[in-house]
Amino acid sequence: MPVAQSMYVKSYKMGRNVLVAACDRDLLGRCLREKELKLDVTENFYKGSLASCKELADMLKDATIANLVGERTVKCAVSRGFIDRENVIKICGVPHAQMFVV
Repeated sequence: MPVAQSMYVKSYKMGRNVLVAACDRDLLGRCLREKELKLDVTENFYKGSLASCKELADMLKDATIANLVGERTVKCAVSRGFIDRENVIKICGVPHAQMFVV
């Protein structure tokens, strides 16, 4: 698997809002549970096209909401300034972040 396209990215348009869901390729289909937290990385929600960090960043430029899961995906969003590192949580050791533009 080339690292260049190591994440799935899917975009949803809801009126004026654009939601981007992205996850590391190897997390698709997993259910992460830790204490009261549960995150289902479902194919239905996350499986769009395979993308590189640049492609994810291009999609996040237009996003008003984002749901990001995984080491590579979250690292990309942090490195491009979409997510502050302090706002990243880990569920079962897997980074997860959400973005809302108001």
